[in-house]
Formats: sequence, structure tokens, C-alpha cells
Amino acid sequence: MLKLYHAPISPNSRRVWITLLEKKLEFELVEMNLDGEQFQADFLAISPFHHVPVLVDDGLNIVESLAILDYLEAKYPTPTMLPTDAKDLAIARMVQLVTVNELLPATTTFLPQFLGLPGGEPEEIEKALQKIAQVLKFFENLLDDRPYFASHNLTLAEVVAGTVVTLLPDVGVSLNEYPKLNTWCARLMARPSWQATEATPEAIKAFKSIIMARMAQKPPND
Repeated sequence: MLKLYHAPISPNSRRVWITLLEKKLEFELVEMNLDGEQFQADFLAISPFHHVPVLVDDGLNIVESLAILDYLEAKYPTPTMLPTDAKDLAIARMVQLVTVNELLPATTTFLPQFLGLPGGEPEEIEKALQKIAQVLKFFENLLDDRPYFASHNLTLAEVVAGTVVTLLPDVGVSLNEYPKLNTWCARLMARPSWQATEATPEAIKAFKSIIMARMAQKPPND
């Protein structure tokens, strides 16, 4: 049976979890607390970079969420979650990579606010807001009259971008200026897979405790 090592607070983990649910696959979910458990020898044996998610299938340990999604799509192609048309496939891939390379790094600036902790420097926040706005405008322009990016069906573009974009209102980034994207988000959040994988208040509280403990261990600036 498939086994997914994940952390409920991680968008990278959540995108794999959602894909497993959308493909209606049987799998075992192994929650990692990220409080040092990820550095233990038994986990390092399957994830040498001590990151989640990790998918274990038939003796193969797969790290990096995008690689895991490609593996699931290739091995378990029903339902199809990538377009076959060249233009549509390019759009789906662009959405995935722009999310990972541009949007997610900017969004992490607001992690303290998401956890109810003191925010970062105003200049860093403004720079992050500009980057997020650039990405959201790009995504808005990619959406057409179909309900999903380049498809009438949910794709891997949704599970990658959606697990980040749907969190933006929680850190004060409004989607009101992006009507197509706003509707797209509402459509995703109504899906059972989205609701089943949403981080609980308990998970957020536990992660906040870990982050605060790490911050307390850092030496003060000179």
C-alpha cells in the first residue's frame, strides 16, 4: 500500500494528500510532527534531506512533491489530472512552477501572521506583496471560461497552486481584484478533498509551538 509521510501544516504535503484522495487511492497517512522527528535515523533512511512529503510505494521512496505528483499521474492515470493538449499542458506546468518558484517563497514572508506571531520587516512585506500581486495577475489571465486551469477537470495545477492561493486571505491578501481566481478558489474549497485536508486549529497550534521554540533558541542579534 502507498504510504505518505506528511505534515498537516505543509502545502507541499497537502498537494500530495489531495491528489491521493482525488485519485481515490488507498494509502496510509503517517504524520510527522517536525519537532525533531524528521531527523531521526529511520526517517532519514527514506528522506535523506529530512523533508516532507515522502511517498513510499513498492519499495521506492519518492521525495519532492512535484516528482511525487508526476509519479502518481503516470502510475495511476485515472482520473487524468494533466491535460494532453500541448498548450493546456504548458499552462498547467507554468502554474505549478510559478507557484513553487515565485508565489510560495513570497507567501512564507507571512508565516508569522498566519501563526499569530509578530510580523516581518515592512520592506520585506511590501516586496512580498508585490510579488504575490504579480503572480495572482498572471494566474487571473491564464484562467478562461473553463472551471480549472486549461481544463474542465481538476488538474495538478490546482493541487499545487490551490494549496497556496486559498491560504492568502488568511494572511490579509484579498482576492477581490481577481474575480476569476476568487471563483476558482471557492470551487476548490468546496471539494471534499480540500475540506478533508485542511489544517486543524490543533495542528496550527502545535506548529506555532515548534516555531516559537526555534525562535527562542536563536541567539539575539548584535
